[in-house]
Amino acid sequence: MKEFIATIQTTIIGTLDAKGLPFSSYAPYIYDANRFYVYISDIATHAKNIQRNPKASLFFVEDESKTENVFARKRVSLQCDSQKIERGSDRFEEVLGLFAEKFDAKMVGTLKKMLDFNLYEFKVTYGEATFGFGKAYFIGGKNMDELVERTGDNPHHGVK
Repeated sequence: MKEFIATIQTTIIGTLDAKGLPFSSYAPYIYDANRFYVYISDIATHAKNIQRNPKASLFFVEDESKTENVFARKRVSLQCDSQKIERGSDRFEEVLGLFAEKFDAKMVGTLKKMLDFNLYEFKVTYGEATFGFGKAYFIGGKNMDELVERTGDNPHHGVK
């Protein structure tokens, strides 16, 4: 899973609005210490949704131009609990530093000055991965980062 997501710079974020309707958007992300992080504006719908309901999904999908078969694109879907990381905290500074290393440091510096932007952490609670026909897995393990052979069961509450 880690090798696959490392090839993708952004994640598609699924959230629920106030009426319980699904909403999808995207954001650049950082993966560090078994957690995912996005830095997004409070003006964005997905930020408002996360603040209201911390349950969210992160979706990583293979680029269409690189796939062998559009019907079997490699993908990872993760169910997560999210929380806001306080601005100015040690973790906030650490993760923003990682954003600056991975992406355009000047852009990250500019965004850091925008006080409507907040850092959100996502902890994986359940996940599925598909790497082609017949290559479907659950995400499990102590750190929720290991591929687990898929059987007919669908635990949908996490595989340990």
